[in-house]
Amino acid sequence: MRILVLSDIHSNLTALRAVLSDAGSVDAVWCLGDLVGYGPQPNECIIEIQRLPGIVCVMGNHDAATAGLIPLESFNSDARKGVEWNQKNIHPDQIEFLKQLPKLQTIDQTTIVHGSMNDPIWEYVMDRHSAYKSIIKMTTPVGLVGHTHYPAVFYIGNGKNAIDIHLEIQSSFLKIPDNAILNPGSVGQPRDHDPRAAYAIYDPEARLWEQHRIAYNVNEVISLIHDFGLPKRNAERLDGGW
Repeated sequence: MRILVLSDIHSNLTALRAVLSDAGSVDAVWCLGDLVGYGPQPNECIIEIQRLPGIVCVMGNHDAATAGLIPLESFNSDARKGVEWNQKNIHPDQIEFLKQLPKLQTIDQTTIVHGSMNDPIWEYVMDRHSAYKSIIKMTTPVGLVGHTHYPAVFYIGNGKNAIDIHLEIQSSFLKIPDNAILNPGSVGQPRDHDPRAAYAIYDPEARLWEQHRIAYNVNEVISLIHDFGLPKRNAERLDGGW
């Protein structure tokens, strides 16, 4: 089974299409939230996600804010401006789609959330402590998270605290142990100083994880960000992968 796992698209249609093309034929697509925010093409990204085969999707914090479900005061200035722009430019049908997204899904012995098992919307799983708290909360052997924009794997081994492994090469295969949390990284706004879009291919039956990066036309997205009057910092972050 080949499941495309992607997260944090952030209204970046160019990156999303590059990922879909690079991934090839898959049995299903699991999206870990934040379809919108920061970028210039929220409607197009939502529509692209909706038409994918076997789509399973959860809500991210930018999705929730754009849908009016959480206050904008929780966001920094640039993120807030991006959400406000998205709110003004997303079609009502797409807002309804965001509103109905669940915060957590369990499928094929895998729990999927945007943030963490303790706080599916907001908490970051980005160190040993937060990973350990999430792993012991899980009711499945494997959990998938997004939100940090960093590709990573966390697992418990030999009775010790969670150990993190950052997957930074073009294609990395991992046999997934029990009590593991994995993050595919960000499609539309990577923050590990690699501007290429990140995604993963997951086989829940064989417990295999394959991390991927793919280059896309970043300048095309930067031009749209400037054309639509979104914060310049959003464009700068895309170019540098931070």
